[in-house]
Amino acid sequence: MDLNTILQILDSTVRLATPLLLACLAGLFSERAGIFDIGLEGKMLAAAFFAAAFASVTGSVWIGVLAGIGASLVLSAIHGLASITFRGNQLISGVAINFLASGMTVLIAQDMFEQGGRTPSLMAGGRFEPITLPFAESLQAVPVLGPIYHDLISGHSALVYVAFLMVPLSWWVLFRTRFGLRLRAVGENPAAVDTAGVSVIGLRFAAVAICGVLCGIAGAYLATGLQAGFVREMTAGRGFIALAALIFAKWRPWYALYACLLFGLLQAVALRYQNIDLGVFVLPVQFMDALPYILTVVILAGFVGRAIPPRAGGEPYVKER
Repeated sequence: MDLNTILQILDSTVRLATPLLLACLAGLFSERAGIFDIGLEGKMLAAAFFAAAFASVTGSVWIGVLAGIGASLVLSAIHGLASITFRGNQLISGVAINFLASGMTVLIAQDMFEQGGRTPSLMAGGRFEPITLPFAESLQAVPVLGPIYHDLISGHSALVYVAFLMVPLSWWVLFRTRFGLRLRAVGENPAAVDTAGVSVIGLRFAAVAICGVLCGIAGAYLATGLQAGFVREMTAGRGFIALAALIFAKWRPWYALYACLLFGLLQAVALRYQNIDLGVFVLPVQFMDALPYILTVVILAGFVGRAIPPRAGGEPYVKER
């Protein structure tokens, strides 16, 4: 395997890991505050549709991104009302959001565009274009380092760089700010936070809102960066893989980056190597498509070890009187 092939696989890894990373960080904020969110998949799907729809109608990719974030925030508000205000079952609320987004996106897409639940393909201006970083062209001829900088680091869309910048930012917010300390405390012992005079409900809604913003960016990237339009169920289980990556990372931002890159690599390899001839038999394309999901289960079952979630996770807080 030559350097060019390796760089192509790694380039695909970065692109495929981006929505997983954003969704994983979204779940990280929510679950650190004690709100389990199975609805990452539904938020991403709704954001992908509205981002593509608005980008198609307006011709502006940034309006599409804002529309995607807005749609995700609406679903986050619904989840917050159900699980925080009305103290409902958080898992059921998340599953309901997934079903709602799955049906709603196809229904609205068919009514608006009449293309079988799809949006029109996005033209220039309605989708993200690759960004060439400074000196990428001039350094391309430099052995090894030049191709790495030109082909792997440069040439991605804006949201890819946003996703990777969110990792140190999330770490700083959670572990170096007062807000992050309180957020983590709410997920561990909300009664102690309430006793200190800090609003548990306010912090949990803030975490759910951050989750909605990050899921909105992830969905918008799927429709306007990774692809050029919306197709039904285009998230393809990425929200659930992001949850698996979150458990694999044990609710830590830097570990989340490594986990998402691993799952992105598995997807990149599966997309590149299909119908592999092993001599005795040929691995079918369906097996390679399923390989990332199979390995996700294997990794979680055999290599994660004991992953301890926030102690108050999934439990509605009832203030003592």
